[in-house]
Amino acid sequence: MEQLKYIFRIIWRVWFYIVGGTIIIILLPVLVVLTSHEKLYPIFYKLARWWAKTIILLMGFRLEITGAEKIIAGKSYMYMANHTSMIDAMLMLAVVKNPVVFVGKYELIKLPIFGFFYKRTCILVNRSNAQSRKEVYLSAQRKINNGFGICIFPEGGVPNDESIVLDTFKNGVFSLAIEHQLSIVPMVYFDCKKHFSYTINSGGPGTLRVKVLDVIETTSLTLEDKNILNEKAFNVLNNELMNDLKIKQISSNEKTTY
Repeated sequence: MEQLKYIFRIIWRVWFYIVGGTIIIILLPVLVVLTSHEKLYPIFYKLARWWAKTIILLMGFRLEITGAEKIIAGKSYMYMANHTSMIDAMLMLAVVKNPVVFVGKYELIKLPIFGFFYKRTCILVNRSNAQSRKEVYLSAQRKINNGFGICIFPEGGVPNDESIVLDTFKNGVFSLAIEHQLSIVPMVYFDCKKHFSYTINSGGPGTLRVKVLDVIETTSLTLEDKNILNEKAFNVLNNELMNDLKIKQISSNEKTTY
């Protein structure tokens, strides 16, 4: 039985790349045009949302989203969420209707095909390069002036140790929010690690719960407050994740008892 599960999971993981890659290849000419100029980005974003939701559906996932009504249409926000899976960015696309631009690692431009469009549509940061970090601020301002939101995963990457519930947040995220006076929309992804972690022999189809938390305002803050803002954002996400783990543990204990 375990061998059958392992084979299924491998096939299922390969299916993820087949679905995502095939759609990109089919739409290649359209994507090249839509990423050629920033004015076309809202159209590209709609197509990217369709791509993400299609993959989520064909992978056998069902979305359960709460709190999305807190997001005001047409307003630029900084969106952030815990980062545990390759599916995280797709969830962000599925949840947020307003066009957002992702801030991501420069290294991802090396990926075939995906890297080409990633470079043309995202704000890239090379954390080993001080000049690159400065350019992120300028790029973010241009995107905000064009009416776009900013999305960033404040842990700076997926923790190698999957036992970590929530890794330390990078301060640059909050400096960016304060400098551009962006309200922060924190989101919690409860199930991505369970259903689609980076461990190959794990996961499977199921429900992906997303909770949009209360908006955190930055209008009265200065850069001296970035540590406080970091701690506040970390705590609201961590509390949600820890409470969910406690509920699961209680439920598991009750089932064991009966």
